[in-house]
Amino acid sequence: MNAFELDSSIVRDYERFARSFTEIRAEDIREQVDAIYGTGRFWPEPLISVNPHYERDASVVDLVGEGLLHPKTANIFRVNSQPIVLYRHQAQAIAKASGGNSFVVTTGTWSGKSLCFFIPIIDAAVRARVGGQPPRTRAIVVYPMNALANSQMQELKKFIEQAEIPEELKPTFARYTGQESAE
Repeated sequence: MNAFELDSSIVRDYERFARSFTEIRAEDIREQVDAIYGTGRFWPEPLISVNPHYERDASVVDLVGEGLLHPKTANIFRVNSQPIVLYRHQAQAIAKASGGNSFVVTTGTWSGKSLCFFIPIIDAAVRARVGGQPPRTRAIVVYPMNALANSQMQELKKFIEQAEIPEELKPTFARYTGQESAE
């Protein structure tokens, strides 16, 4: 498959579709519309991107060893009982957060951006509970779409439910999207 031929084919098909709604009888107007279509003004250049391979860095256990995470936090962020290994940008974000610094993460889709902020948030909650602080709101995460909020909630739920830590140390969270009951 040639991506550029596919792009051209899609653009031609869409142009035929878009033009099928009207028949311009006035020759001068038809010529101007044809000229505008001819410029390609309505069709963006094809976007070709390579799916990057993000570099692996440290595991959550490694970050505990560096003093960046509490050991109980490492017990939360596991998959199949194994500590997760983070991408470099995730480890860097967690290091920034543990130092009290602000940060911005700009990486591609499916690069684990959510863990860049969820791990430090959960870590702060775990540290507070271990330190005997009463439960309170530690963060508010705002999503542009309910679907994203729902999927992130499910991911967090998976991590928290399988965590091998005492129940009283497990952070709690809630979703407020307007989909909840009055309670």
